[in-house]
Amino acid sequence: MDIIQILKEDYQRFPANQTYSIYAEDVYFQDPLNKFSGVKFYKLMIKFMETFFLNPKMDLHDIQKEGDTIKTKWTLNWNTPLPWKPYISIPGWSELRLNSDNLIVSHIDYWNCSRLDVLKQHLFPLKSR
Repeated sequence: MDIIQILKEDYQRFPANQTYSIYAEDVYFQDPLNKFSGVKFYKLMIKFMETFFLNPKMDLHDIQKEGDTIKTKWTLNWNTPLPWKPYISIPGWSELRLNSDNLIVSHIDYWNCSRLDVLKQHLFPLKSR
């Protein structure tokens, strides 16, 4: 199956049943909160989100492949398990780099909001969908 199709399907069922075989063992991951190497740690991060976030969902808006780079635009949503269950929404994009075996060796996420904006969503909740 084509890596673009695999990613589209992974986004649809995120965070459940992700296809980790498309990542190199030493994949580098970075987002505004995390920075690490290794598919093992990537799996742990996804498992954390699946376990501790309520109703996590990743909406894919666009995906493009150019050479060894895949760019995605998305919105990550969830409810935080606080008594008032705030609805959190982070729009962003990812840049994925492929190696010669067509495995993802770098996955860098960027947010269209600041970490402070995300904290504010916890304190001054948005209306949930």
